[in-house]
Amino acid sequence: MKMQSQVLLFGIESSKGDFEGTAYDSTKFHLSVDLGKKGNGKTIGLVTRPFKFGDSTEIDKWMHLSAHFAAGKPVLCNCEFDVVAGSGNDSKLALLSIQPVPTAKAAAAS
Repeated sequence: MKMQSQVLLFGIESSKGDFEGTAYDSTKFHLSVDLGKKGNGKTIGLVTRPFKFGDSTEIDKWMHLSAHFAAGKPVLCNCEFDVVAGSGNDSKLALLSIQPVPTAKAAAAS
């Protein structure tokens, strides 16, 4: 099942290389998610969780925002997720697409 959501993006990391004969090439987007329920206590707030999306070149599309991230400011993004069944009663989210939400300044310049 696919779903759309606006999510805060706190950071991006790319990785490419070879580990013991196995090649890897990916980018992780660190997105805010609800802390979630605990069976033995209470929770409030958000945490970040890495979501893999694209190969290591994906980060190049976001480099124009590096000063924004360096200032400690998250970026609001439109995301599409796929919700798939996991083991037991769990469900898993897979990131299908991500784009920064246009700012008022950028929209006025268009």
